[in-house]
Amino acid sequence: MPEIKIVKNLSEAQLQEMGVPGWDIWDCPVTEFRLDFDETEKAYILEGEIVVTPDGGSPVTIVPGDYVEFPTGLKSMWKVTKTLKKHYHYD
Repeated sequence: MPEIKIVKNLSEAQLQEMGVPGWDIWDCPVTEFRLDFDETEKAYILEGEIVVTPDGGSPVTIVPGDYVEFPTGLKSMWKVTKTLKKHYHYD
């Protein structure tokens, strides 16, 4: 099963080096939906909170300041518990 990768507390320099400030921004109100990934998404959470539950896996809570990689092939349910705002990028 593809695993969600989370890195906490990246420095401004690390974010700059990865190009995060130039990535698109996506926001989403409190809601629940299914999300299956056909390519790897890299994301940096600016605001809000989401609980992502991979099919057959345990829920993962993602909060502001988290850098996350959602791998190709991940099948999941998303529960946005606080209005979400994130930078995101596909390779």
